[in-house]
Amino acid sequence: MRQRYQELNRYFRGWVGYFGLVPIKSYFSERDKWVRRRIRCCYWKQSKNPRTRIANLKRLGIREHEAVTHGVSSKGPWVMSASQAVHEALSVDYLAAAGLVSLRDLWSTLAPWKRTA
Repeated sequence: MRQRYQELNRYFRGWVGYFGLVPIKSYFSERDKWVRRRIRCCYWKQSKNPRTRIANLKRLGIREHEAVTHGVSSKGPWVMSASQAVHEALSVDYLAAAGLVSLRDLWSTLAPWKRTA
């Protein structure tokens, strides 16, 4: 995942550099939400065994009952990435600490430099 974060961060900087003139903050917030959900989906796909999923959810602070029900679920990774338990386990703060850069934060720092009066 570290390599994935490095590639995403490099890509995001270029992308925000190109689309930095878009004056709509919600545009970048929506893209941020989608990227975080996709990253959660990748984490879910990494642990293929239900036992591993349960152990990982419990290690990340999810109650045992919720970890078991989510870990043995037959729903796909995209659906599970939107579930409350996975969202709590892999929160925005957790992903930021892991190295994921926010598009909205990048836009907030770079966009004022591109605007002309």
